[in-house]
Amino acid sequence: MKKMLRILLTLLKIFGFAGLILFIVYFWNLDQKLMEWAYRRVNTIFDRKKADVKF
Repeated sequence: MKKMLRILLTLLKIFGFAGLILFIVYFWNLDQKLMEWAYRRVNTIFDRKKADVKF
């Protein structure tokens, strides 16, 4: 019984920590800020390339 309680407590701690991290990401909109940063970096790379479009 003691081992089962320890496993349950460990799972609750893990899920609680994961929930806290997800709430922080949601509250400060960090996923969209990361994507904005990535899009800017990708656009600077592709804007430097010479476009060779033939129709």
